[in-house]
Amino acid sequence: MIFNIYQTKYKGLFSFKVYFLLVFILLSSMSCSQEEKYFDNPVIRGDLADPTVIRVDDTYYVTTTSSEWAPFYPIFTSKDLINWEQKGHIFDEKPEWTSHSFWAPELYYRNNTMFCYYTARRSSDNVSFIGVATSEGTSLNFIDHGPIVELGTEAIDAFIYEDNGELYITWKAYGLDDRPIEILGSRLSDDGLKLIGEPFSLLRDDEHIGMEGQYHFKKGDYYYIIYSAMSCCGPSSDYDVRVARSKNFKGPYEFYNENPILSGGGAEYQSCGHGTVVDTPDGRMFYLSHGYQSGDEFYLGRQVILHELVMNNDDWVEFKTGKFAVNRQTVPFAGTEQNSVSNFRDEFLDNKMKVDWTWNYPFSEADFSVGNGELSLSGNLMEGNSNGTVLCLRPQTVNYSYQTTIKNTNASFKGLTMYGDDRNMVAIGIKDNIIEVKMVRDGSETILYTTDFENEYPYFKIEVERGRFLSLYFSSDGENWNPANDNALDASYLVRWDRVARPGMIHIGNSDEPAIFKYFEIIHL
Repeated sequence: MIFNIYQTKYKGLFSFKVYFLLVFILLSSMSCSQEEKYFDNPVIRGDLADPTVIRVDDTYYVTTTSSEWAPFYPIFTSKDLINWEQKGHIFDEKPEWTSHSFWAPELYYRNNTMFCYYTARRSSDNVSFIGVATSEGTSLNFIDHGPIVELGTEAIDAFIYEDNGELYITWKAYGLDDRPIEILGSRLSDDGLKLIGEPFSLLRDDEHIGMEGQYHFKKGDYYYIIYSAMSCCGPSSDYDVRVARSKNFKGPYEFYNENPILSGGGAEYQSCGHGTVVDTPDGRMFYLSHGYQSGDEFYLGRQVILHELVMNNDDWVEFKTGKFAVNRQTVPFAGTEQNSVSNFRDEFLDNKMKVDWTWNYPFSEADFSVGNGELSLSGNLMEGNSNGTVLCLRPQTVNYSYQTTIKNTNASFKGLTMYGDDRNMVAIGIKDNIIEVKMVRDGSETILYTTDFENEYPYFKIEVERGRFLSLYFSSDGENWNPANDNALDASYLVRWDRVARPGMIHIGNSDEPAIFKYFEIIHL
């Protein structure tokens, strides 16, 4: 009997402890499942300015400025706003009416048609105007319809807005004139392909601080214009994001006295701006723009960043994480995780180039073929260019190495490059069985290193530190590397006003003596 009492007493105590433990585990599990998860900007790495984003059903679409690199306007898709995959380009070849400077595209979707309004220079006079292309549904097979806005000395930065069933296009005007910049608007035809009526003014830059990259939306009683001001590009960029509002789409608009609402100046970003807002299915607003990171990361260029917008008590918009652009953000959708940066390797096995590759179209008509483990590269140089044809990638991190091996069979120069433009680059390569390291600055070439080398398949490697310091190597077997410079070369001078240098492959010589590459690899260190 004593045993039975003891058993009953301690059995109850044991059951209570088990119950308490199970409740604790359950609560801990719920706490962990509800814990906020984060992602880090940039969400698309590499030099990709002026992003535009739309959502069609459950998929997000982005395209960006391609500037002086072909192909034109890279396209990315995502299901969660933080992991993006490049699918191709708006154009694989230049539209007939254009010459160069492919800037500030804007996507729009209506009636099972995807539109891309874009800025480019007109080939007849090199004036920047706005064209339009369309694709059926989400096929991403775009057909160009030519220029749509050809007004003034420049028309750039299109945005499309529908108000009460009527389509409007707005753009930046007078940026090259001796007068204040204005954001102009015009009615669009229902098919989105031509202007209707006279242009009208929405905003005027009386402070002379710049005004561009506008985005329109309506919330409650107000129409809002989010726009960018200050200097967009380069080492001194101080670009920021501002807002104005009105109770009528055509204005007049009042400027927010707390502008700018997003800027650099914090610890992580030098500047930011020129973006568009996309709504999630549950009505939240996310602003996708570009930003120059501070410090060494500046040398990755204007990268795509994401911040959530919210409305404050005074019916103005502000950013959830404050007035400074920052890297760490809460994931837009629970249960998602951001992918890490991956290395890149191309062994040229397919007969089609990977979508990652870009080339210097204003300076050379690139001629390349790929397949069976080889890439053949040459080109017809434009007048004034003596520094070859390149295929390059957008760098993803500031510390990385890239390498290749080349068939040493002709007198052309062929190898690796860090490339700014046709007048500014660093390269290591081989010609006539002689390895050379050359630096080109403002069109003036300096040979920094030469050595005889008769191996049939020389290997070359460039290591990059902090985005700009280059160490160059060559090898006969791809394992034992010989340095070609004693001290790292400072390539910071390769930054152009609107873009940064890119790593890649180069050919300099006759088009009938192409460079034959066996593979190309980037490893992030």
